[in-house]
Amino acid sequence: MPIGGQVVDRLSSLMARFHMVVEPAEPQDANLVACGDAAAGLSRLVFHPVARGEASEQEACLSLRVEWSGAHNPLVAALPERVEVSLDAAPELRAILDLIRQEVEVRRCGAQSILASLGQAAMVRLLRHLIEAGTAEPGLLAGLSDARLARAIVAMHDRPGRVWTTQDLATEAGLSLSRFSELFSQQVGESPMSYLRRWRLTLARQDLQRGDRVDAVARRYAYDSPEGFTRAFRRAYGCAPVSMRKGAA
Repeated sequence: MPIGGQVVDRLSSLMARFHMVVEPAEPQDANLVACGDAAAGLSRLVFHPVARGEASEQEACLSLRVEWSGAHNPLVAALPERVEVSLDAAPELRAILDLIRQEVEVRRCGAQSILASLGQAAMVRLLRHLIEAGTAEPGLLAGLSDARLARAIVAMHDRPGRVWTTQDLATEAGLSLSRFSELFSQQVGESPMSYLRRWRLTLARQDLQRGDRVDAVARRYAYDSPEGFTRAFRRAYGCAPVSMRKGAA
């Protein structure tokens, strides 16, 4: 997405770090449904990020189950419980959903691979639409919707191991230190350093579950010592980081 003449990709780091699964589902088991009629086509999308959809969405023309790491994904956690979009206002998203519906109905060879790719494309289009539309609720979505804050947030996402200061991030945003700190807290709902700590610990949790060593993960995310990392991890998750690594083993 262009910001001040510079292309800043607000979603790729999140897409790379959190595995997404999109598959057809019965309406009562789906959390993303698209509704409409035979004449006009799809006209409305309803998405419940972390729960099943509403039983009343029985008129769905297309029903999908989207899994994207739930509360561990900061963008999913920042979304409202129910997202509704008029597809008249998002024609590119509607075009992708039409293709998904065709694949679901016909079920020809290779359909599963096509559905996986189209499903991810639909989610990217949905998130772009939500970011561009903005939100009144504090959270990551609001932060990414602000062109200035987005530069700082993307910098944290892309380079979590850098020893960032608030001044560094304010420079990325092109704002004074005081204005950046104030605006970030208003829009995101926490301080820049608090968000950075949560992001690092989210990534650290993934790395530990993959089997990485505690001392290596601590260094990777700019902790002064494994002991300091262990204390921060325990405060966040209520267990020692080594227990995550044992679980992976």
